Amino acid sequence: MAEFSVLNSLLGGAIIGLAAGLLLFFNGRIAGVSGILGGVLLPRTGEWLWRALFLIGPAIGGLVASGFSGGVISFGLERSFPALIVAGLLVGVGTRMGAGCTSGHGLCGMARLSPRSMVATGTFFFTGVVTVYVVNHLLGGSL
Repeated sequence: MAEFSVLNSLLGGAIIGLAAGLLLFFNGRIAGVSGILGGVLLPRTGEWLWRALFLIGPAIGGLVASGFSGGVISFGLERSFPALIVAGLLVGVGTRMGAGCTSGHGLCGMARLSPRSMVATGTFFFTGVVTVYVVNHLLGGSL
């Protein structure tokens, strides 16, 4: 894994913020990735293209970044495939229950000072911390 860089982190955050701001300004839409993905899977007339492009953008950005870094950006999976499936399903259920995802609530909702998004984001973080503790310390990280 690459070492942490404050400059790269700030640049990445600024680009994400710019993308969210431009989407809101030009389309009047919140950059909630789960809702955008839902609109690609169950499209409405005239909405599929911008949603698909918004989802493809980060992959293209990763390819461009790997070109500048001189190699492929690598990552590893530390959990079993079944554990990843269960985790993905739980995240999907959570986004439906919370009426949005971490990008919609955590980025856009927090920036708008939405009380509902503040509660949702706090719940996401608390649940994540508890989950990591339970899996790594109580279950021995065996999933």
